[in-house]
Amino acid sequence: MTTVHHRYTTVNGQRLFHREAGPSGAPAVVLLHGFPASSFMFRHLIPLLADRYRVIAPDHLGFGFSDAPAADEFEYTFDALAGLTADLLNQLGVDRYALYVQDYGAPVGWRLALGNPDAVTAVVTQNGNGYEAGFSEDFWRPVREYWDDRNPDTEAGVRQALTYEAIRWQYLHGVPDESLVSPDTWEHDFAQVSRPGNDLVQLALFADYAANLALYPKLHAWLRAGGVPVLAVWGRNDEIFRPEGAQAFTQDAPGAEIHLLDGGHFLLESHLDAAAGHIRGFLEKALS
Repeated sequence: MTTVHHRYTTVNGQRLFHREAGPSGAPAVVLLHGFPASSFMFRHLIPLLADRYRVIAPDHLGFGFSDAPAADEFEYTFDALAGLTADLLNQLGVDRYALYVQDYGAPVGWRLALGNPDAVTAVVTQNGNGYEAGFSEDFWRPVREYWDDRNPDTEAGVRQALTYEAIRWQYLHGVPDESLVSPDTWEHDFAQVSRPGNDLVQLALFADYAANLALYPKLHAWLRAGGVPVLAVWGRNDEIFRPEGAQAFTQDAPGAEIHLLDGGHFLLESHLDAAAGHIRGFLEKALS
């Protein structure tokens, strides 16, 4: 059985939680989770990678078991989350790593790559968007309205994403066999975002997500210039980030591997073995 360590590290005055497994001297793989999840989403993937890699999966500030200071005590932006993650990796002695990004993990990961381009040895994106083509119009319409005008009406629209029903939908939508998805997932996430004051944390990040679009041209330039290996393994039924977002990576990383599986947003819950098979095969080639 794989030994997984559950650790806390204080970074710039904030206590961050991360899961870690695998040999300390092995190539590093950093797993970055999305909304409204945490490193809990990688609980089954970590043992499938840790025989060969040092796997590190942090909880972003405000998520999971990391600190969650109030929104009036900490300015929640993707710049801030990326900065904390970079400093955490520095403390852990990780200076080169393959990057796995999903949902919110993508804008955090893109900032890490742009801030230190030579550190990233490979990119695995699992429904982690980097192109306008990836946005589902229906899902993102209320968020874009919130970007354009933050008022009580537009806030009510994005607050729907924090409801039990919406979080459950994220896990089950597009999954042909819903019985494969454990209720632990949405119950865990809903409990976390329902903590007092965490709604304001999430609203701040919804608002700041607009800043990520301006980052995309820089991301694309980095992919073209650096030639970093890219794997997009995507739930093709995702109605948050459409499969066109996966296919778009070939525009700037012509050798990118694209695998569209018959699943949804949280692909590891329903298609773990297939996704892990693609990831292991890709990393073996990319990091050899």
